[in-house]
Amino acid sequence: MLTNLGALLSTTLRMATPLILASLGGMFSERSGVINIALEGIMLIGAFTAMVGSYYFSPWTGVLLAIIVGMLVALVHAIASISFRADQIVSATAINIFATGITGFLLRLVFGEAGQSPSVQDVGTWTIPIINKIPFLKTVLGNQIPFVYIALILVAVSYWVLFKTPFGLRIRSVGEHPAAADSVGINVIKMRYIAVIMSGFFAGLAGASLSIGLLDLFVKNMSSGRGFIALAAMIFGKWTPHGAMLAALLFGFADALQMLGQTLGLTFIPRQFLLMAPYIVTILALAGVVGRSTPPAADGEPYIKEEV
Repeated sequence: MLTNLGALLSTTLRMATPLILASLGGMFSERSGVINIALEGIMLIGAFTAMVGSYYFSPWTGVLLAIIVGMLVALVHAIASISFRADQIVSATAINIFATGITGFLLRLVFGEAGQSPSVQDVGTWTIPIINKIPFLKTVLGNQIPFVYIALILVAVSYWVLFKTPFGLRIRSVGEHPAAADSVGINVIKMRYIAVIMSGFFAGLAGASLSIGLLDLFVKNMSSGRGFIALAAMIFGKWTPHGAMLAALLFGFADALQMLGQTLGLTFIPRQFLLMAPYIVTILALAGVVGRSTPPAADGEPYIKEEV
């Protein structure tokens, strides 16, 4: 039983990692006042880019390329929604649709495959010497994919940046009251651009964790709604790094539970219901926080500088 529990928690961490990373990206974007539901599409493009980078170069080159491409795609959303003041939902939806089409097209064009890419080299696992000597923790945290440790570190760093630095204060101020921030000399447009591009960094990294972290190949539409679940984790976590992480762990636990259920052969529960578990948990979690989680006051509102 202890072994199964350790394996369950270990799988929970792995499955939650892409959600943690993407939810941090969504948090920075929305804290600045820009809704970014394009996390789904950026993750998908990041996953494809990481696989291609690993195929032609090396896994960590793939990670770097996924981050760069993720930031570029986020920049497109920033230009559309901040500079041109386009509807932020429409802009992000267009990116999601584009991501589905372009990755499927390039998969067939580059590899001649319609469903999945060839296997590539993944990033492997990291062993933490001290933790690896503690029996139960060894199973849970001692030997994980690098993205797990990176995600946990980034949660702490994000909390420090957002709540303990002047930079974080500026991001929060342009998301709460941009006119007031502008009146004290904060460049609202610049801060929003930076925050949205940061969301591309996190979402691109999350995509890389899917294709060369959890797996060693790219599968068509492999993000499978994780970008939207990450947004749900961000909302459930009240737009804070630690809250988003805990919510992502909850959703990751539901995913790990259905995987364990299939492994143990729980035939009395239909496989389809097990696969639905993460999404059902997401819906229930959101239903429980609607009306109690308050987003940044200017979230989703384009900023128009008043002429003096």
